[in-house]
Parts: sequence; C-alpha cells; structure tokens
Amino acid sequence: MNAESPAHSPALGPDELDELDTLLDDLRTRAEEIPQWEFCDGFLAALACMRRPVPPAEFLPMLLGDGLPLEVAEGEPLPVLEVFADAAQQSRFLELWTHRWDEVQRQLDAQVQSLDEDEAYAPEAMDMRGAIASLPEAERAEMQGQEIPSFGQIWALGFMFAVENWPEEWAAPRDKEAAQWLDDAMEHIVALTEDDTGKPEVCMYSDDGPPSTSMARVEAFGEAIWAVYDLRQLWRSLGPRQEPVVKPAEPGRNDPCWCGSGKKFKKCHGA
Repeated sequence: MNAESPAHSPALGPDELDELDTLLDDLRTRAEEIPQWEFCDGFLAALACMRRPVPPAEFLPMLLGDGLPLEVAEGEPLPVLEVFADAAQQSRFLELWTHRWDEVQRQLDAQVQSLDEDEAYAPEAMDMRGAIASLPEAERAEMQGQEIPSFGQIWALGFMFAVENWPEEWAAPRDKEAAQWLDDAMEHIVALTEDDTGKPEVCMYSDDGPPSTSMARVEAFGEAIWAVYDLRQLWRSLGPRQEPVVKPAEPGRNDPCWCGSGKKFKKCHGA
C-alpha cells in the first residue's frame, strides 16, 4: 500500500467510523497518547496537500508510534507497530485509512462552488461542546471542570502536527505570490487551533441542540476548509520539492588529480 489509492475506493460510512473509534480506543489501552480520529483526519488532510506522497512506513509511526520511519525491504510487508494487537489490526486500520484518503482526494479535486455540495470536502470534526451540552444534566455534571475542545480544534491540531513534522515540505516557495498564498491558507487553519471564545449561537452537533459554537467559529471553519483546497492546488501546481544540486569543488591546477593518477590536475583531467 502507498499514499495513492484506487480510483473508486468506498467512502467511510457510520459503521466504519464507529469501527475506527473502537480500534483507536483499543490502541489507547497500550499507548495513552493515541489521538482521536478527528486528529487523524486532520493529519490525513495535511498529507493529501503535501508536495510528495508520504508512504505508510513514514506516516504511520509519526501518527501512532515513535516517529521513526519503519524500515521495509523491497517486496516485504510493512512491519507491525507495537501499538497494534497484530498484523490484522494494523492492516484493517490502513484499509480504512485508504478509504478515507481516497474520499478526501476526490473531494479536494472536485470543482465545487459551495461547501454545501455533496462533493465538497467535509472534515471529520465533532462539536464536543454541543454533544456534552446535549447530555442529561447528571451526565453533564460529571464533565464539569474538564477542558472541552472547540469545534474543529482537534482536526486543525492534527493538520498542524503533520505540517510541523515535515517542515521541509511546507517551506515557503520562492515565488512571492505563491508564498503569500501559502501564508494566507495556513493562517486560516492555525486560527482553528485556538479556542472558540465567542458567544455560543449555534449547535454543530444537532440542529435542535443548545448553542455551543459561535458564528465566528463556523465561518472560520469554512475558511479553513477552503484553505485546504488552496493548499492542495498550490503544492500540486508546484510539484515535488527539488533538491539543490551541489557541484563538488574542482581541484586547483597544481593539486593532485581527483582520479588518483598521481599527476597534477593540470597535467591530467584539467588539461
């Protein structure tokens, strides 16, 4: 498997999303720092925007392991991360990841005019404050004092986690217009990593739920989605990052020739 996926891989449905949550809960019994799926989905979106495909041997340990790329011999299967119960569990996670990856690529490459369109990219972001506010009073009381993330915040943190761990892929291009395009897009995503301190006006968890999210936050979320479109287009238009060619220093005319002949350079390859 690699970062590219089949053209018509099925999208994740409610059952698959529940399966992912259950799978990540199981991983969390072996490693407390395993993130929520919302964080993973933001991380995935950033990878979909990057200038080069990042293979599972590189992104999987960054997301769920120690960050060190897995060593995979050509033709050999991917080693199993310690956090997975077995190879089958890791394989299932990557299968579900591929389905979501394919869906995100299709959405970001679709020509949409509105984020309300069925083909538009939709992050897997949950309104946790709205969900908790919708709980019975006794259950809400149990959550008192806990820090509850704002709408879209976990997704944005996952996106920025990928940006921070592959900084060379997100370095500003030399073209000033492209660099400004990058800065503007990143500002919208970084804004979502901050807390929503506005007046709660709408509930993104359910249509009839108590207000939990400010309208400013809803608008910022929309801007962040359009920013993902911009980043995908920007990096695809620029292509993979080119490594600079370093030309070795040429020896002086009276230095020994680099070929090992024992002659001076001016009498040998410098003639």
